[in-house]
Amino acid sequence: MPDGSKRLFAAAGIASEARSKYRFLPSAALPPDLPEGPVPIADMANAFGVTHRTLHFYEEKGLISANRIGLMRVYGQDDVMRMAVITVCRETGMPIAVIQELMDELRNADSQESAEAMFREALQVRKRELTAEMSTLHRQLQQVGDLLDFEDGMETQSLNDNQDSSSLTAQELRCLELMAEGYSTQRIARALDLKHDETRDLEAGIILKFRANNRFQAIAKAVLLGIVQA
Repeated sequence: MPDGSKRLFAAAGIASEARSKYRFLPSAALPPDLPEGPVPIADMANAFGVTHRTLHFYEEKGLISANRIGLMRVYGQDDVMRMAVITVCRETGMPIAVIQELMDELRNADSQESAEAMFREALQVRKRELTAEMSTLHRQLQQVGDLLDFEDGMETQSLNDNQDSSSLTAQELRCLELMAEGYSTQRIARALDLKHDETRDLEAGIILKFRANNRFQAIAKAVLLGIVQA
């Protein structure tokens, strides 16, 4: 490589490092076989498995920065290290806004231990979010499965007096309508002028008549049967 090009690469690397406000960054695996000096955009994209557009997007969000050597965009080693942290965050599904907040916090890290602690806390928060999402997905899958099982049963079973609206009393039918409208037990009690315990027993009886496991299933079955409208 000509000496002039070497000086340009060195200058680009120094400029990028000068712009960096990060003294410490958490440990993150770096891609192998990257050059030690400034990294051309094509090599950066290939190393991290992203597109040029993604790198431009990260630049727009202030997560990384680029220099130019002639017409070629290059990234310094500090940008490579930040990109490694960003990649870990993105692989966990962390939103860009959260990554931006994390990277801003890391600017204030006064030691490697502090940077690692900030990163670990962000991952712990993401873990709790994923656990909550898994719980929600599991519940929704269960509800979908119950509905599908009920629809399959509808194809082979005729309605009996436990599933027909005629088996519901006028009070139960009104209670069911309110349940379908999203009323809580307390609101239903006020609407029907009942005590809370009486309303709870009324709901339990409706759930039992629909051979359901909970309030949601009873409402879903009632809707499928055309007894109430959601």
